[in-house]
Amino acid sequence: MGGAVSAGEDNDDLIDNLKEAQYIRTDKVEQAFRAIDRGDYYLEGYRDNAYKDLAWKHGNIHLSAPCIYSEVMEALNLQQGLSFLNLGSGTGYLSTMVGLIIGPFGVNHGVELHKDVVEYAKDRLEEFIRNSDSFDKFEFCEPSFVVGNCLEISSDSHQYDRIYCGAGVQKDHENYMKVMLKVGGILVMPIEDQLTQITRTGQSSWESKNILAVSFAPLVQQSRNDGSKPDAVVLPPFSVRSLQDLARIYIRRTVRNLVNEEALSKGPVQRVPQKRKRRRCRPPRINTYVFVGNQLIPEPMESEEDERIEKESKEEEQDKDTVEPLKPEEPQVNLLRDKILNLPLPEPLKAYLLYYREK
Repeated sequence: MGGAVSAGEDNDDLIDNLKEAQYIRTDKVEQAFRAIDRGDYYLEGYRDNAYKDLAWKHGNIHLSAPCIYSEVMEALNLQQGLSFLNLGSGTGYLSTMVGLIIGPFGVNHGVELHKDVVEYAKDRLEEFIRNSDSFDKFEFCEPSFVVGNCLEISSDSHQYDRIYCGAGVQKDHENYMKVMLKVGGILVMPIEDQLTQITRTGQSSWESKNILAVSFAPLVQQSRNDGSKPDAVVLPPFSVRSLQDLARIYIRRTVRNLVNEEALSKGPVQRVPQKRKRRRCRPPRINTYVFVGNQLIPEPMESEEDERIEKESKEEEQDKDTVEPLKPEEPQVNLLRDKILNLPLPEPLKAYLLYYREK
């Protein structure tokens, strides 16, 4: 599934194409997509395909097409502080984008059938937290992933504000999905070849809306060889943050607001566009003809314009070796990090405030 928009050269180019095609329609979804480079979730050697609007699968690792994720993110109508459950969480790409929007006081859980994929998702998440500058630009709700079959979730589990299922849901599993949703919550899932948005309007009432025609692999319903029922999947608890963690969140928020105020007071940064050399088009040379005996001989007729262009062309050729090379664009400075490092605090406390990030 995919191919609805043109391929991009990089992540920003892909997002531009998704916006132009109206798959991404809100600022918060756009910001989340730009913050998480889709290519970082591909294996080495496959990254060239990361910015095409196509699904990708390698072994158990799978990513849906960007246009699908865009529609899902828009349909979930995410807000800060909401609880989110990702059924079939895969690489964690979608869960990480969701975490940027729901913020540190949300809940972000994922269930994935394959243990190797959960390990891959945790590695990608750790890489994002440790090395991406985008982490410092947002308040983040870190996803928590568990291994298990999403059709075997314990019946006493919490309900969620937002749920997404990344595999085809059969009609007889529809109600199973619905009961995990809080009243007022939104469930997005593929059912009967339609990506569907379901809103729970009451204890026993729902509203459904078809979003997009899709084709998803169906949910896997496992059974043991001895015929017994698989173990129930226990979801992570809705834990309360520690006082220490809350202090870190609010200190970082205060410093980030200070950095943003200082940046606004300086005004927008003006970038000088690179000048492109204008290519000169030589007009066709006019020939005049003279008779020599009984033969018609063409002779070029020089004009002042020809002489001027010839002279400027020679000067440009001479200048090629003396032109200064263009300076590479300076990398963006992580202002939040710099501000924290300059605080009059013990080094261990600075490291904690920076989530022990190395850059």
